[in-house]
Amino acid sequence: MEKKILPRFTFDEQPSLEKNNALLRVFEEVHNHIYANDGLSPEQALDEAIKILFLKIYDEKNKKYEFQITPDEFESITNGKSETVFLNRFKELQQSTFDYFFNLFEKGEKIKLKNSTLGFVVNKLQNIDLLSSSNDVKGLAFQKFIHSSQRVGRGQFFTPEQIVKLCIEILQPQSDETILDPACGSGGFLTSALQYIKINEPTKVKKFAKDNIYGIEINRTAAKIAKMRMILDGDGFSNIVQHDSLTDWSDIDLELKKSSKSKVKTYQGFFDVILTNPPFGTQGKITDKSVLCNFDLGYKWIGSENGYFKTAELLNGQVPDILFIERSLRFLKPGGRMAIVLPNGDFENSSLSYLRNYIKEIADVFAVIKLPQETFIPSGTGVKTSILFLKKKDASKEIKRVFFSQITKLGYAGNKNGSLIYKKDDFGNIIKNINGDLQIDENISSVVSAYLKFKIDGLESSDENNFIIDNTDLKYARLDFEFYKPSYREMERKLLKKGARRLGDLVKIKKTKSGKLRQKDLIVKYIELSDISAQYNEIINFTEQLVHELPSRASYELKVGEIITAVAGNSIGTNSHASAYVTKDYEGCICTNGFRVLTVDTKQINPFYLLYYFKSKNFLDQVFRFRTGAAIPSLLDNDLMNILVLLPNIIEQDRIGKIIENGFKERKQYQKLIDNIEVVI
Repeated sequence: MEKKILPRFTFDEQPSLEKNNALLRVFEEVHNHIYANDGLSPEQALDEAIKILFLKIYDEKNKKYEFQITPDEFESITNGKSETVFLNRFKELQQSTFDYFFNLFEKGEKIKLKNSTLGFVVNKLQNIDLLSSSNDVKGLAFQKFIHSSQRVGRGQFFTPEQIVKLCIEILQPQSDETILDPACGSGGFLTSALQYIKINEPTKVKKFAKDNIYGIEINRTAAKIAKMRMILDGDGFSNIVQHDSLTDWSDIDLELKKSSKSKVKTYQGFFDVILTNPPFGTQGKITDKSVLCNFDLGYKWIGSENGYFKTAELLNGQVPDILFIERSLRFLKPGGRMAIVLPNGDFENSSLSYLRNYIKEIADVFAVIKLPQETFIPSGTGVKTSILFLKKKDASKEIKRVFFSQITKLGYAGNKNGSLIYKKDDFGNIIKNINGDLQIDENISSVVSAYLKFKIDGLESSDENNFIIDNTDLKYARLDFEFYKPSYREMERKLLKKGARRLGDLVKIKKTKSGKLRQKDLIVKYIELSDISAQYNEIINFTEQLVHELPSRASYELKVGEIITAVAGNSIGTNSHASAYVTKDYEGCICTNGFRVLTVDTKQINPFYLLYYFKSKNFLDQVFRFRTGAAIPSLLDNDLMNILVLLPNIIEQDRIGKIIENGFKERKQYQKLIDNIEVVI
């Protein structure tokens, strides 16, 4: 009988919208009131609100019941009267809280708000039971609470709860394992790991929270909120520090020693599990040479797929996500497991082949899960991302098979609020389960189930969304989901079986720029990607410009009989892919370097047949598979030349080619007829 594998987290059990909005609304009212009434910046207002929340948490945990204001006290303080009893009670609670959380606040730190503001905030919060509120509700409220003023624009984005749970379910942390998030933000991964242990090993959760959870966060406010969430979820706050994970390890050792009162440990090779979503993006490169020199990936690498070597030359700058990969691998003990959210460029860009080779030398990939582009839109970015799951190499058996999957339905919309999306029937009616509850429209839980089945029983059957690759077939030049899709691999196998040839064996790429570009005052005809009819594979337009007015991408001069095909832009590899045969009408035109200009070996292939092939699904699917780049997709010359071309016999080529060639002649004749029409008015 087939085993039934179920995720321990229930992905479609979302907190009700009413509860979410209630807690979030109160938090926002508190923040906005402080901001409006005390002359503070949004960040300062947030900092003061956080201090007060710590008082509320301390009061609940210790059952002091001093975080309150009576109706009479509230009316009095709102009217500007001195309310000594309330203020003294609040002052004592503040002192007790700051003493208890001594490592969170500076010595002598105070809450810097007007008395009337204190009264307003306490009145708003006093009836909320933070300790008993749902973890999901608190997590959502905290994330949205600090989102706008703390994270957007810094390359740092909150990881949605659904994605956090996915990572936890796949890594399955145990109570005796040490866990780290070196870029923990507001603590989403850590609180979710704690919740996982609560569900599976409830008797061990207190010790786990105290001794096994670690977090490092560079942002002071986010680090405080991470501590706050860990306090609410199980007192696992002592090993969370405000620090830069990319600085020297000894600094982190000392900070954790100060925080946890433990002996100094060498945290290199210390952790069993790492879960993280580091800051990424090219806008915030690390340029400090004193930081870069501590990283292998802070140096320039040279080589090829056969092997890369680190040079002695420091880079001018490196994106933080790449440095976090190295640092996380160093933090991880042999045999340790890691889940890290990364931009898709880290999986596919040819310029980062050295990075993937570096990973291969230290760790085995055991899963790659592609995320939809809308995943982080509620956090302010549409960057394309995937999750990389690694096991650091040790003496045990190597990973033999790699699980690939993609999330197609998140359960929420790609808008600023991340609005929940519910399942609907064919008539557009929302579907309810047998209990009358709405069902979230997501496939995260099915991806988790597929992975667990693969891990326990082996997943022999596969589809386009979930499949297995043998480690021996893994090319570290590419680690992206799209490259390994079964349909693409099957197409490649069939084409090779039928004797398909490499495009590079049939054509040559024009490499030299036109000499006309040296004549600055010469008027030339210029062709862009938009000047091609993708429907007919034909040049239909050009613009006349002076050479010195041309864009820098203007490059190649066209000759009759050449074929041009697009290698850049969102349309490459789709039905709108632009390719064209150069006719006599366009000889001498200059085209953009967004095209590759191909000289066809007519002894081996009919050029009009090749033009037909460039419109075929076989060609377009290969382009789509090979293209890279999250912002503007592009196709490398090497990949273009490796595209397989199916070659029928020359008679069949000529037959197909004649149809295409006649199409050019007929359209030209049609245009002449149109041009000769005269209407007498």
